[in-house]
Amino acid sequence: MRNVAMGCAVGAALLFSAGVSAQSDHWVSDKLPTFVRSGPTDGYRIVGTLDSGDPVTVLQTQGDYTQVRGPDGDEVWIQSRFVQDTPSAQQQLPALRDKVASLTQRLDGIDDEWNQRVADLRSELASRQQQVDKLQASNNQLSQAYSQAESKMRNMQARLDTQEEDLLMRYFMYGGGVAGAGLILGLIVPHLPRRRRKRDRWF
Repeated sequence: MRNVAMGCAVGAALLFSAGVSAQSDHWVSDKLPTFVRSGPTDGYRIVGTLDSGDPVTVLQTQGDYTQVRGPDGDEVWIQSRFVQDTPSAQQQLPALRDKVASLTQRLDGIDDEWNQRVADLRSELASRQQQVDKLQASNNQLSQAYSQAESKMRNMQARLDTQEEDLLMRYFMYGGGVAGAGLILGLIVPHLPRRRRKRDRWF
């Protein structure tokens, strides 16, 4: 803090002795100017400034002003709109840069991992496609073999039916021949001359 008057310290001591509770972890905002006064109104004289990003401890608030303890230990009043409960952008910048670098590295890692996964999936897809093509070719061969076997079976069935018909026809012809021969013999035998028996003579 720069150009802090002696009266500021006296007034701050009186206010602090009135039972003010302190809060830590606050910073001066990035907005300018950040003039500080010896009291909680615009009527008090300016006793110095606080740099943007300076860490301060909040002591109390009255109206539009907040009493803070600066980095050098002086207690002054600053407009409340210049006090924030988060570090300034200047203070956050290194951490933000580290976070951006970390996220960028993670993103690159995720990108590489994703590219590897995509490559693996494409390779697996190609392998599966080859298997599908092989199965399709095998299925086509089986279908062709089945068609050939079915055609052959129909031909054999037709031949078997023809052979059965021929066999039945032969049986009918054989049976007819036997029946005809029997009929003829039946007609001829009665007309054949009978052989006479010789009588036995005892004298």
